[in-house]
Amino acid sequence: MAGRLLKVSSLATAVFASSGFYLYTRQLDLNDLSVIRFGRAAAATAVISYDYLTAFKHVEYGTEEYWALKSKVHLRSAERLRDLCCANRGTFIKVGQHLGALDYLLPEEYTSTLKVLHSRAPQSTMEEIQQVIREDLGKELSELFVSFEEKPQGAASLAQVHKAVLHDGRTVAVKVQHPKVQRQSSKDIAVIEVLLRAVHWLFPDFAFMWLVEEAKKNMPLELDFLNEGRNAEKVTKMLAHFPFLKVPVIHWHLSTKRILTMEFAEGGQVNDRDYMKKHGISVNEISESLGKMYSEMIFVHGFVHCDPHPGNVLVRKCPQSKKTEIVLLDHGLYQVLQPDFRLDYCRLWQALIKGDMPGVERYSRRLGAGALYPLFACVLTARSWTAVNAGISSVPVTHSEDVEIRTNASLYLPQISELLNRVPRQMLLLLKTNDLLRGIETTLQTRASSSSFINMSRCCIRAMARHKRSKAQSRRRRLQITLAESLSLWRLYMYELFLWTKGSMLVHWLTALLSYLH
Repeated sequence: MAGRLLKVSSLATAVFASSGFYLYTRQLDLNDLSVIRFGRAAAATAVISYDYLTAFKHVEYGTEEYWALKSKVHLRSAERLRDLCCANRGTFIKVGQHLGALDYLLPEEYTSTLKVLHSRAPQSTMEEIQQVIREDLGKELSELFVSFEEKPQGAASLAQVHKAVLHDGRTVAVKVQHPKVQRQSSKDIAVIEVLLRAVHWLFPDFAFMWLVEEAKKNMPLELDFLNEGRNAEKVTKMLAHFPFLKVPVIHWHLSTKRILTMEFAEGGQVNDRDYMKKHGISVNEISESLGKMYSEMIFVHGFVHCDPHPGNVLVRKCPQSKKTEIVLLDHGLYQVLQPDFRLDYCRLWQALIKGDMPGVERYSRRLGAGALYPLFACVLTARSWTAVNAGISSVPVTHSEDVEIRTNASLYLPQISELLNRVPRQMLLLLKTNDLLRGIETTLQTRASSSSFINMSRCCIRAMARHKRSKAQSRRRRLQITLAESLSLWRLYMYELFLWTKGSMLVHWLTALLSYLH
């Protein structure tokens, strides 16, 4: 028996030693091992779950002590989740960034903690970048570029961007995928799914499976840079009538599924007010242009850029024309809205802007909200039910209303989770897009401005008229629709002119002069 045990232990030692030697010679990073990544994620999930299960045992629900303790637990858990995302990188950071944008759903402790993941993305080494370029383009860096900056311009969860110069003198941005992301993404999503199911079993009110479904569908698209290039060209043609929009030109001969080479465009981030002030860029003009662009994408075309976080939206003065431009980057994730969904979404926003409550209920139900339509309207607009009833275009946003929204988000978490599991999948990315745009408007201090509602209304009118014309049987009916559309747009223009006149300095001067003369 002792001899057999000695043989087994000798064999185990040999296997362990040879495995260690193999890992050493391969210079394998332990972070790449699925068992390590899963173990780290499982441990973090277990600690967070245990914290929530035990922290409130000796505290009475609803007391000041309870709410203070709950905030501390939220913060501890958010920090553990952030550290997990930073350690596992790749898909985990991408999912963490998505969670950080869910202001309407998660407590403030989570969103403020996870928002830093946009600036904590990993960097690949220069050797790894060269290897990806060598494998995909079949040439060395020196054969493709005159110069290639080693320090990346920016690093994201899936890729990083380097500035380079081609042999013909043109400056380009080279987006290179992190070498391990492609291989790890499907396994990471499976890990996240298993752990979310476990958490849902422990806490039935926690229903985030929709997040996994979205990741399964969207991650392959975001990892295909050729798809991103095609999206960039499509949106360039689609919005060619907007002179303020700049989408970098793609260099297809230097692009693959893991490499995207495009025209280099400089600018400041859209939330950088100091940059805008320094370069004489109007904050209101940027906010209005952004609203026009996204209203056109959502309501008229149903082809929506779904990742407008500040790092993907730059502003600048055009080097040639000196006019203000918005540079739109990262076209990997677009949502294609089905026609019926898009039209109901148009009608819903028209009802919300006007305060048409029967319309709000009707179109919210048609979009899958059911009896939760009041909650849906509040989530969609990030406004209180009082403001929704009055018509969101006529009630200014206040700090107290924002506090009320955040408080209600934590109180109605089970209902919000049920709502998100109920609405069509394409609604989820729209909600994320709305939140990111709302965050930009809040930073620019232009949130809920009248111009944004006017632009939305204008696009809704055009979209509805286009749909009616496509269904019309006669030329006379199409002409009637076009005339009605023109009349509605003219009324909107006159209202916009009235608001501009009312707010102009000339009117203030004339009013002051008349008061003085009187």
